[in-house]
Amino acid sequence: MISVSRLAPAFGLALGLCVALAAPAGAADAFADTSRIAAIGGSITEIVYALGAESHLVARDSTSRYPEAALKLLDVGYMRQLSPEGVLSVNPSGILALHGSGPKEAVDVLKKSSVPFIEVPERYDNEGILEKIRIVGKALGADAKAEALAGEVEAKLEAAEKRTADIKERKRVLFVLSMQGGKVLAAGSDTAANGIIQLAGAVNAIEGFSGYKQLSDEAIVTAKPDIILMMNNAGPPTPDSEVFGNPSIASTPAGAGRKLIRMDGAYLLGFGPRTADAIHDLAVSIYGAQATD
Repeated sequence: MISVSRLAPAFGLALGLCVALAAPAGAADAFADTSRIAAIGGSITEIVYALGAESHLVARDSTSRYPEAALKLLDVGYMRQLSPEGVLSVNPSGILALHGSGPKEAVDVLKKSSVPFIEVPERYDNEGILEKIRIVGKALGADAKAEALAGEVEAKLEAAEKRTADIKERKRVLFVLSMQGGKVLAAGSDTAANGIIQLAGAVNAIEGFSGYKQLSDEAIVTAKPDIILMMNNAGPPTPDSEVFGNPSIASTPAGAGRKLIRMDGAYLLGFGPRTADAIHDLAVSIYGAQATD
């Protein structure tokens, strides 16, 4: 089994991948000073921009690549390999971090520093997205805007799910995080990939484990995926020929039909303001006309 910690930071969006536990009750609060906020986590940064509160940001982490304007902010590093010195060097008035940021030792140091630290919980479902929006809004003193945004996003999420509500034959989707050395690293339960597959009206072809795990050839064949799903920006791309050249994948319905969907990782797995659009796009890619308006 490949250790998650050994994967390149480009895989980070998929790798938080395991169960994201909720922050302790009462952890969400408001910053007294919102003038220089460091946002850690791509979805957190997206929400801040969606709230029109980007003027409060002084820095972001390297997974925060959307919107493009965010790239002009100071970069404090990869959210799972933070350096306390690096984050504090931007002189933030507050740190707004997605649960799962790390390593734990670095986060513990940041929490004990004099800079207010607010941790935002991560859940891979509709309610989790709405909770994120409200917590970020409260932290920045933008509660009313957050409620308005949450309402808009909720309506879009409900509409996106309705597009596949009547589909009887659910497709089985295998999310492949990487194929290093020909070994397939795939998503089980309690992952962002599992969450988005379900929201798009499909079924995760892999059962029986949580997080990400290297699959045996037998497990892939037994899973019988109809479709392979991959990110198109997670390190060096794996050519289609390599994917379908894998003997175990080749023997599945997905291999026989050469069914492969690639999507931007931040868009697909971010669980933020754009997720309703990602659900729609993934559902259309899976079901075609059956999932269109």
